[in-house]
Amino acid sequence: MAVVVMHVVSSVEVSSLEFSGSFKFSKRFLCSRNEGRLFGKNPRWNSPICSSLVANHAGDVVLSSEQKVYDVVLKQAALVKQHRKPNAVDVKPDIVVPGTMYLLKEAYDRCGEVCAEYAKTFYLGTMLMTPERQRAIWAIYVWCRRTDELVDGPNASHITPSALDRWESRLEDLFTGRPYDMLDAALSDTASMYPVDIQPFKDMIEGMRMDLRKSRYKNFDELYLYCYYVAGTVGLMSVPVMGIAPESKATTESVYNAALALGIANQLTNILRDVGEDARRGRIYLPQDELAQAGLSEEDIFDCKVTDKWRNFMKSQIKRARMFFEQAEKGVTELSQASRWPVWASLLLYRQILDEIEANDYNNFTKRAYVSKAKKLMALPMAYGRSLLKPASLTHSSFVKT
Repeated sequence: MAVVVMHVVSSVEVSSLEFSGSFKFSKRFLCSRNEGRLFGKNPRWNSPICSSLVANHAGDVVLSSEQKVYDVVLKQAALVKQHRKPNAVDVKPDIVVPGTMYLLKEAYDRCGEVCAEYAKTFYLGTMLMTPERQRAIWAIYVWCRRTDELVDGPNASHITPSALDRWESRLEDLFTGRPYDMLDAALSDTASMYPVDIQPFKDMIEGMRMDLRKSRYKNFDELYLYCYYVAGTVGLMSVPVMGIAPESKATTESVYNAALALGIANQLTNILRDVGEDARRGRIYLPQDELAQAGLSEEDIFDCKVTDKWRNFMKSQIKRARMFFEQAEKGVTELSQASRWPVWASLLLYRQILDEIEANDYNNFTKRAYVSKAKKLMALPMAYGRSLLKPASLTHSSFVKT
């Protein structure tokens, strides 16, 4: 279905918002570092992936991408903490859709239809959520899908930075209760009911800008920031809606960190699965310095040859992605029980893509790793079973708030 024509985007740009099947949103959520344990006041993990502080060529110490992301996490967590206070008061603005009489129910129903069509497994998982949370997650999904389609849809070649600027201006309008169409109205209503902050949405648009101007990443620090923009932001958008289990003893920050870790894991998995497809578009979403350390060049990727050097390189990349999945697992149980199933399903299904890459002998140039329908069906009851587990913070003292 083509989206309602908007006054802030040209007719050519609007057509790119049609819902094609190329969208990659439901695969995304992200991380912040943790010193050996995920849950605590000052998350850090003891991995050499990246440092909190780095030096530029002038010798000045600057923040790494990881620390920049963590600063956003702290802000989002603070909003949720405030919202959970007994005396917190929600003020819901009236929503008026200019020139239309769309009802919110119709808007949310349409969001649900889009989610059901393009993210079937995730949609099925939302069936266990309360109706209010269910609708809110659909609204977030649809906005992310429309945003992604701007640069990844059938007419992406016509999209300009100014078009993204106009899309961001439209976002600001809907967050102030001035949505333009029925789908905007659903997200505007969601933002008025939950402590959802505009920053992650703006950051996702920034990720789209990055895709327009950047096709190489010097190191993992640069790639990390990209993964946050296009994937980790979804975790920050969704946690306030999904909710944290009342009995959870984990810190709010730690739950966000787990959501971020899942986003990193899913996006890294996307990248590893789509190496060949991206190369044919002239893009390489792999750390250039790590490729060089492995004795590989861009030419090796464009030649699409699976060599021992490539296999060894892929093993290290897959290991990193799995580490993020492991970090994410610890936080899923801290979510509200009714919200866990779709997250567990996403985690289990996406992690299997890494297994398929290995099964293809690391040939992600000409073979696309995918999880069969049978395996997907088998994963659903497993995900449901895990969604019934008690929060990990109730059984592991290292997860408890301090």
